[in-house]
Formats: sequence, C-alpha cells, structure tokens
Amino acid sequence: MPEESESKPDQQNHGDWKPQANPWLIAATVALAAFMEVLDTSIANVALPHIAGNLGASTDQGTWVLTSYLVSNAIILPVGGWASSVIGRRNFFMLCIVIFTISSFLCGIAPSLPILLLCRVFQGIGGGGLQPMAQAIMADSFEEKKRGQAFALYGLVAVLAPSIGPTIGGWITDNYSWRWIFYINIPVGILALVLTQRLVQDPPWIKADRKNLLNLDYIGLGLLTLAMGGLQIMLDKGEENDWFASNFIRSFGLMFVIGITGLIWWEWRHKNPLMNLKLFKFKNFAICTLLMMLVGGVLNAATVLQPQFLQQLLGYTATNAGMALTAGGIALVIVMPMAGIATGKFAARNLAAVGFAFFAAAYYYVSTHVTLDMSFGEASFLRVLQMVPIPFCFISITNAAYVGLPKEASNQVSGIINFARNVGGSIFIAVTGALVTNRGLFHQARLAEHMQTANQQYQQQSQAMANFFGGAGPGAAGGGGLNAAHASIYQQLNQQAAAMGYVDVYRMLCWMSCIMVLCAFMLSKNRPGQGAPEGAAH
Repeated sequence: MPEESESKPDQQNHGDWKPQANPWLIAATVALAAFMEVLDTSIANVALPHIAGNLGASTDQGTWVLTSYLVSNAIILPVGGWASSVIGRRNFFMLCIVIFTISSFLCGIAPSLPILLLCRVFQGIGGGGLQPMAQAIMADSFEEKKRGQAFALYGLVAVLAPSIGPTIGGWITDNYSWRWIFYINIPVGILALVLTQRLVQDPPWIKADRKNLLNLDYIGLGLLTLAMGGLQIMLDKGEENDWFASNFIRSFGLMFVIGITGLIWWEWRHKNPLMNLKLFKFKNFAICTLLMMLVGGVLNAATVLQPQFLQQLLGYTATNAGMALTAGGIALVIVMPMAGIATGKFAARNLAAVGFAFFAAAYYYVSTHVTLDMSFGEASFLRVLQMVPIPFCFISITNAAYVGLPKEASNQVSGIINFARNVGGSIFIAVTGALVTNRGLFHQARLAEHMQTANQQYQQQSQAMANFFGGAGPGAAGGGGLNAAHASIYQQLNQQAAAMGYVDVYRMLCWMSCIMVLCAFMLSKNRPGQGAPEGAAH
C-alpha cells in the first residue's frame, strides 16, 4: 500500500523519539481534560426538567440542550488532524480546553434557553477536539508495547465518565442548582490547561504551518455538518414525532442521506480530506472502526436503559438511579488496568472476542433478571456484569486500530475512531429507546387479550380485588370497587408489558454481542505489543 511505503522513512527517523516528561504524567493530564468533556455528554441529562422549568421552556425544548452539544461535538471530532497541522496538536488541545472552559461558564450564567443553546454549541466545539487529541497524544507518548496500558486510562475516562455523569448531575441539581453542573468544569479546565502547557509537547512528525489554514476541506466540513445535523436531530426527535410518519423527521433523514453520501464521495477524491477515508483500506482499521461503533452503541444504550427502567418502573429518583450505576464504575476502575496489561500479552482479536462473549453472557443474564421486584443490590450487580467486559473490548480495539498505520496518521485515526464511537452511541440510544416502547406496546396488546370477562382467572382476580377495594374504602356502591380493581390490574399489565419490552431489548443486545464475537476474529492476528498484524493492509 502507498501509505505503508511512504511512512517507513518517517517512522525510522522518528522511531526513537520520546517525550521529555513522564508519559504517565502526560496521559493523566490529557485524560483529565477528556474526562471533563465526556462527563458533560451525560451530566446534563437528569437536569433537563430543572433547566427547562427555570428558563421557562417546555421539556421537549429542553432536550435541545443535549442535541445542540452532540451535533457540534460530532462535527468537530474529525477536524483535529487539520487543526493540528495549522497550530500544532498541543496548541489545538489547549485551545479546545480554553473554549470548553469559557463556554461552560457562559452556560452557567445563561439567562434564557436560546443563549444556553448557543453556549452549548460552542462548548461542543471545544469538547469535540479533546477526546481524539487526548487519545492521539497518548498513542504517540508511549511505545507500542505499553500503549495498551495507556489506553486503559483513556478507556476508564471514556467509559466511566458517562456512567457516573447522571449520578453527579442528579446530586448537584438536587442539592444546589443545575448551573453548577457547568461551573464545576472551570477549575478542572484551568488545571488541565496549566498541566498541558507544562508537560505536553508535539512529536517531530507533527509539523505546524499557518499556511495550512487555507487548506481546510470546507466542502467536506459542510457535508459533515449536514450529515451529522440531520442524523442527530432525526435520532433525538424521531420517537417524539412518530419517526418517518412525520415530514419533519423525513426531511432530516433526507438531509443525513445527502450529507453522508456526498461526504464519502468527496472525501475519497479530495487531496487533503477532512476525514482520510483511505485509511479504511487497512483491514484492521476498518474492522476496528466498525467494532468501536458497536461498542459505543452498546455502552451508551446500556447506560441509558438501566436508569430509565429504574426510574420509570421502579420509582427510583434520578439520584438513586444514578447510584445504582456506581458499582459498575468501581468495577471499571479495578478491571481496566488488568485489561491494559492483558493487551500486551494477548492478541487483540482474542481479547476482543473474549470481551464480546462476556458481553453476550452478561446481557442474557440481565434479560432474565430484569424484573419489577428487582432490589437495589440486584440492579447494582447487573450493572457490574455489563461493565466488566468493556475494558477488554475497548482497549484491544483502540490499540489494534493504530497498529500498522503511519505515525503521521495518529490524529486521523483517533478522530475517526472517536467519531464512530459517538455516532454508534447516538444511534443505539435512539433505536433501543424506540424498541423498548414498541415492544412494550406489543406485549401490552398480547396481555390485554386475557383481560376478557370470559377469562375465569381474570374474573376471579377482578372479584378478589373488587372486594378489597369495596371493603377498604369508598366506591363500593355502583361498581366502584370493581372499577378500581380493573384499573389496578390494567396498571399492573402496563408495567409488566413495559418490563418485557426491556427484556426484549437486552436479549437483542445479547445476540448482537454474539455477532461481534465473530467480527472480532476477522481482525488479523498480531503479536502483542509488536509491529503490524499480518494482512492488516489487505
């Protein structure tokens, strides 16, 4: 492949480069900034009703607080490579921290919803550069055999932050004000900025040139904006507007199709593309991108499904629902370093396959234990089961994505990988949410068939409950007790149907994980921590 032959001289010239600061200090610094950004993707979720009420907006309008951030965030993710070529990677990383921190302050003082949405757009622009640049800086700061341990730290950030976001957001909102979910970014951002300026440096193959300012792929950026704006709005508002039965949703769906089709056609032909799609000629990178999209989807879907189940069906508060996820975060802290060490000892595809197989077993177990009488301890244990496989999948896939590629491509690799993970998360959250609703309605219709007067068991249950209601309070005359019994049974039916909808979705995630096991074995086998895998560029 041309990419491989062109990269060999540069890799030989710069192969012995090492950062002046301790790589682990560098990793901790960039991870701190990335953690701050990833946390903001979920910390505002539970505060939306408070934000909408305080700013005089409806709950539906309040959801734009999330959508505006996610759209701008997704658009900026692939821009890091170009920005680094203009001002350098470290300077771009620091600029992103500054934009994100100042925007967080402006979000906190926003007096109205339109101003808050504008500030969230700028916050998303700043945050969109933090994740991929943090990952690229880690990749270049460590030698290949230790890269897996560095990605364990990054994986902890990428996975733990959205898991604890609802817990922190709920606690802050309940005890202080929703504005403090933005203010807490300010001291973290200042600390991350100071440490980045002192510790991080660009490797010699990152050559900044202000002349590259005019080389931005503006058409590619426009098409990416069109595609991501259409996709995110379609996903966020689809269920609310009955999906493609709505002209509103069809319009944004068409916008996405036009944008993504044009983007692929243009980027493949462009000399200096915004997203280097020719990296997909490398088989390992292409498969890793697909797997990372699925990992991001499964992770984000599970993070939304469980607290949603606990709040809607078991009556948990937002804070308690978030607390039920805490044990999963503790499990991640324990397992992530172990997975990082394992990456240097076992082939990436074997670790990924084991992780996906554990995913399948975990989701099957969850599907058999998600019930309406589930205790807090059981909910916490189910969360732990869902979290344990993630480090093995996340780290091995991230590590394998870089193997065999030119070092000069690290910015592009990290941008595309993070872009795929975020897009996968958005898609799965929307799809699983819609499936829970649809499957719940399906089971509701099936269960309602048994609520007929001809059904002897239903008659007996109704009469027993009618006697209870009639004897326990008002309404015994005129059939009031029987009406109350029917209402109670119907409420139980709806709850049971909704729970069965969640079971169906968890079972679907189980089968999808089984397919991901097969996909993992499509990766070329590599010697852990060494060189490119055989056939990686085919």
